[in-house]
Amino acid sequence: MKNRVSYLTAVLLTSACLVYAAVHTDYDHKADFGKYHTYSWIGVNAGNSLWQGRITGAVDQALSAKGWTKVASGGDAAVSAMGKTTEKDTMETFYDGFPGWGWRARWWGGGMGMSTTEVVPERVGNLTVDIFDGTSKQLIFRGQASDTLSSKVDKNDKKMEHSVDDMFKKFPPQGKD
Repeated sequence: MKNRVSYLTAVLLTSACLVYAAVHTDYDHKADFGKYHTYSWIGVNAGNSLWQGRITGAVDQALSAKGWTKVASGGDAAVSAMGKTTEKDTMETFYDGFPGWGWRARWWGGGMGMSTTEVVPERVGNLTVDIFDGTSKQLIFRGQASDTLSSKVDKNDKKMEHSVDDMFKKFPPQGKD
């Protein structure tokens, strides 16, 4: 029973980790984010104009929620975004028999059961959002997200929106160092 609970816990934790994108942010610790109130777009580079619009909309919504106002040009800050898709191979191994027992039997040099390993290609979506000082053109903030893509556009759209929300959750960074 104890092994079964441990196995179930491991599966649930792994599943929880796969649901959310890997989001990382960094910023210029010397920048005074209190002086930025407006922003303008430099550009969005994504697979097509549909995704460019989705990315722009999600970032606009996140910055607006933080009190920033979009202007056509000459903003206090300039925003750029790049979205791309890559493919990576993942190895999946399937064991027959009772979960956990089969691999132990093989590990110790005997026992019943077989395993099958196959390479599964996965599409991964990557999004980088950069914010520059409008005057000095120095990078002041970078947000990066990466997540496995679905074959369904609606699911990918939700994943992208969730990633952008996570990117700007603690934005703007508080105070100078």
